[in-house]
Amino acid sequence: MPASTEVSAPTDALSPVPASDSRLTPGGPGYRRMSFALFLAGVATFALLYSTQALLPLISGGFGVAASDASWTVAAATGGLALFVLPMSALSERFGRRTVMTASLMVAVGLGVLVPFAPSLGPLVALRFLQGAALAGLPASATAYLAEEVRPQALVTAIGLFVAGNSVGGMSGRVITGWVAQEWGWRVAVGVIGAIAVACAVAFRLLLPAPTHFTPGSLRPRAVARTVRDHLADPLLRRLYAIGALFMTVFGGVYTVIGYRLTEAPFSLPQGVIGSIFLVYLVGTVSASTAGRLVGRLGRRGALYLAAGTTASGLLLSLAPSLPLVLLGLVLITAGFFAGHACASSAVSRTATTGRAQASALYQSAYYIGSSAGSTVGALAFHAGGWAGTVGVGLLAVAGVVMITLLGTRAARLAARPVTA
Repeated sequence: MPASTEVSAPTDALSPVPASDSRLTPGGPGYRRMSFALFLAGVATFALLYSTQALLPLISGGFGVAASDASWTVAAATGGLALFVLPMSALSERFGRRTVMTASLMVAVGLGVLVPFAPSLGPLVALRFLQGAALAGLPASATAYLAEEVRPQALVTAIGLFVAGNSVGGMSGRVITGWVAQEWGWRVAVGVIGAIAVACAVAFRLLLPAPTHFTPGSLRPRAVARTVRDHLADPLLRRLYAIGALFMTVFGGVYTVIGYRLTEAPFSLPQGVIGSIFLVYLVGTVSASTAGRLVGRLGRRGALYLAAGTTASGLLLSLAPSLPLVLLGLVLITAGFFAGHACASSAVSRTATTGRAQASALYQSAYYIGSSAGSTVGALAFHAGGWAGTVGVGLLAVAGVVMITLLGTRAARLAARPVTA
């Protein structure tokens, strides 16, 4: 849906496709295998990418560093992904989505075997940066693969399932590391996550159907630069990129710092219990997988308003000195974030009619820049003003989402006005 016709389909409905369309559709042959394979890829990606996040208090204690220093083990991984996602997407245009995704996962799980043996914070941060850079080939390639291999009517749902895999990976990685670290330390916990990611990577390669609608593109830098320039010139894509970055700023800040807050009074929770807090990611699994129906009822902008409001409500609730209210706040933050992310990322894939891998890569780059910024700024705000400081950063980011969506609404209304003589 190009930006110039943004208002023509307020509920994001698409025209029926011909019966001869051979792309995958729910209930059809290969769709379940494809969905499960990309679900496992999402599990491995987020489990590896955020494997140290629930362990930050233990890493701080083990290396004798502050929260803002330990947070670089998260920020470096997401920063590496953000920097390399665009070049990796260009490789996927030339060598194929499945090839690049497989190579990315294999290199990332190989580096995951080395992470537990890092002798100090510096090498650990360096390994995490390389791991994030290796994972960069997967997110943009996955959404481009879906845009090419899945019928348009099922695209939001298919991407929602991939995002749901992200939420399961993020949840299981944090829960498992929390309990394992409580008994055997953070190094063993990170090693266990690496082993799980290896199994997911192997199953992904065996299950993912070979692409049938991929057409190799050019690796010429000028062609790639021209495609990127065209995407950045699209006002709708620019808004979607900014929305993804701001949503992830909230999420990255909250989940980087929440472990420190829960280890302090009045909560004083043990590491295993803190890891179990991340079970709220299951809410993200549900909200991401139902994003298609939400967009169908409210339209894209309506869904984004609802996601932003839900996230803001969760941030405010989390300020209470009550564990049940903090947990409820995390549930709302998680639900709002994953719904907003699924909505924005699927809109990118549907808006870009050419260079989909680059369009998705730009979104992923902005998204993970938001994650790195949220992890770092959220930790600094926590150091300066406690949990209220982290919440303040999150509320500013949510306000940015609302303002950008309002600009999109205004642009759509202006485009819908009849031209008078």
